[in-house]
Formats: sequence, C-alpha cells, structure tokens
Amino acid sequence: MAFTLTSAPLSDLPELLSLYASVGWTSYTRDPEALACALRQSGFVWAAWDGAGDLIGLVRGVTDDVSILYVQDLLVRPEWQRRGVGRALMKAVLERYAHVMQMVLLTDDRPEQFAFYQSLGFHNTRDLVTTPTNAFYRTTQAKLS
Repeated sequence: MAFTLTSAPLSDLPELLSLYASVGWTSYTRDPEALACALRQSGFVWAAWDGAGDLIGLVRGVTDDVSILYVQDLLVRPEWQRRGVGRALMKAVLERYAHVMQMVLLTDDRPEQFAFYQSLGFHNTRDLVTTPTNAFYRTTQAKLS
C-alpha cells in the first residue's frame, strides 16, 4: 500500500491521540492539550498518510536550522511498521536539514532501534572513540512510556 508525506501542521487531536496510543506512548495521551501544544511548538513535523487519508506516522523535533537538530518523536502505527514509513519520514528530515552540524535523538535499547538508526547514518555515543561523547538526560516525570 502506498503512503504520502506532508510537512503541514497537524490539528486533528483525536487522530494524533490514536496514533500515539497505537504505539503505547501513554505519557503523551494522558494530557491531550500538552500533546497538541508540543506539536504546535515543534520546529518541524512531517506526517505520513495512507491512501484513505488516515494518519499512519509522524516525525517531529526542534532545530535552530544551523547547528543542532533534535528528533523528539518518530512513530508509525504498528500495522505500517517495517514498510518504509519511518525511513521515509526520517529521510525527509535528513534531506531538509542536511546542512545542520549535529543531529541528535534518544531511543530505547532494542536491537532493531540500533539497526534502524545506524542504517540512516546515526552513531551511538558509546561508539565514539576519537571524540568521546556523553549523553545526559533529565525528566520531570518519574517514568516515560
């Protein structure tokens, strides 16, 4: 099945909540207004749509469009995973912001996550030997989903 990408703002909150819920990201769905605000204030948002016009994935983040780009969310409905949707979304971001000096993201520790992001040219900070790097993280929530 085919899908299309857009970079237009997303305003259909029930559709967004459904997408986030489909991948179990309940820290977002617990506060719908905060999710809507986060999407509005993101530096970039790309969405993937199926042939029927349903939201099947998105990528969003922040950037200064010069030195840093941070990918906050990349999510694809489970029934569309491993069909090129996530890769297409990330490639859209990587092409648009190819000139940015640093691109950063955080993800969980699953092997498929490593393989996916490495295939797009990302490196784990654990592997940086020439210029050792540490990543630091702080949250105000006890546990993020």
